[in-house]
Amino acid sequence: MAQRQQSYKPTEAMRAEAQRGLDWRKEYGRGGTAVGIARARDIAGGKSLPLETVLRMRSFFARHEVDKKGKGFSPGEDGYPSNGRIAWALWGGDPGKSWADNIAKKNENRTDRALAILKLLRKI
Repeated sequence: MAQRQQSYKPTEAMRAEAQRGLDWRKEYGRGGTAVGIARARDIAGGKSLPLETVLRMRSFFARHEVDKKGKGFSPGEDGYPSNGRIAWALWGGDPGKSWADNIAKKNENRTDRALAILKLLRKI
């Protein structure tokens, strides 16, 4: 029997941020990659995302946290929005980072519990 993969619905805040990223990309013609644009379309459209995608989002945010320190990331700075800011928005922005982190942590806890149960069963 095939197991149905769990999926997760983006929040309204994520959807708004992804749409902002798409709008900026259209206006400025820069920022983000083809993968980031595809992710933004999924998020902005409210598409449910599988755990694998959520984990990729978490990885993106971890790698690109440093972009928040770059020139043009924050409103009022020269060069706003920077390429890094546009890319960050495409992936759902700060709301997307928090969301992906929370889902990943919940799944890590489930995995840890399952492994503990397996260890106990092996002792029986």
